[in-house]
Amino acid sequence: MDFNYFLTSFLPSKAYGGKQLYDDMVEQAVLADRLGFRAVSIPEHHLVNILLVPAPLQMAVKIATLTRNVEIMTSIVVLPIHDMRIFAGEAIQADMLCEGRLVVGVGRGAFAYELERLGTPITETRAKFDESLAVLQALLSREEVDWDGAYYKFEPLTVMPRPMRPLPLMVAAMAPEGIYHCARQGFNVQTTPLQASHDVLLQQVEAFHRGKAEAGVKGRGLRLSLQRPAYLARDEADAREKLAITYDYYKRFDNVFGGPGVVSNGMIDALPRKQTMDEMAENLLICPPGEMLDKLGQYEDAGIDEVIFSTGFGQSHSETMEMMQRFASDIMPHFARQKLASEA
Repeated sequence: MDFNYFLTSFLPSKAYGGKQLYDDMVEQAVLADRLGFRAVSIPEHHLVNILLVPAPLQMAVKIATLTRNVEIMTSIVVLPIHDMRIFAGEAIQADMLCEGRLVVGVGRGAFAYELERLGTPITETRAKFDESLAVLQALLSREEVDWDGAYYKFEPLTVMPRPMRPLPLMVAAMAPEGIYHCARQGFNVQTTPLQASHDVLLQQVEAFHRGKAEAGVKGRGLRLSLQRPAYLARDEADAREKLAITYDYYKRFDNVFGGPGVVSNGMIDALPRKQTMDEMAENLLICPPGEMLDKLGQYEDAGIDEVIFSTGFGQSHSETMEMMQRFASDIMPHFARQKLASEA
């Protein structure tokens, strides 16, 4: 099982500043490359202070200039707010500047506050995403593409420059049936159970492997990536401290993810949560090393190819960097050995 470091960009206060936030992300990406993470992931969100990367392809190119090995993945580009005729060319150019290390992760979007202010009501995102993805695939794979759909109508055109390779796409999906259909069509899949049970996760994994098997040749090499909030604590006391920070973060996340979307001058208000901190802790990877190994082992046994390690919930940048090094030294070697054994 591989590990992908998610560059969560949470701006806890405007005083911290976007420049410092992005400098931190780049420094974490460089460290992830040095420590042996397989990939780094970059979110896209607008108008709010969590997951705040308005231009993930720009960040991908910056990271590529400073790293050598990591795959660089968008996680995820919100397709319904982009024009595919423009985005296709931007992604092709970014892949060239990333020396072929880019994976374009895409999804329908999750924050109604953001989507509606950018012109797409969340009730329309499924249909618009489906058409946008089909248009994107056509533009990346064919020349002289024309379209007559619900959201796109255009005469024949060719996106330039042409891709230097088939650009790998990953689709974010949570519903098992959606995961199945994505894998069956030959897409890599990123998923998460969010606050659901381990049984839900197992349903997601089963759906992926069923779709992958039915995809035939298109299914070869497909990967299932699981995004999980995580922090390798030094001990139980450190874990409790980080859980408290994370609980406060989720007061904001829940506000814009399915919540009322109460935002003041770009800063998401912290609203009360129904879930207790202890209930939250059961479903996160915020724990000391022994517990971390046990939980990750369950994911590996389930058939997950990669864990996207999402860890930025408000702790200091220096703590994050120290934690990444602990994870690389104390946790990653175990799963590298397991992987080598399974491939032998």
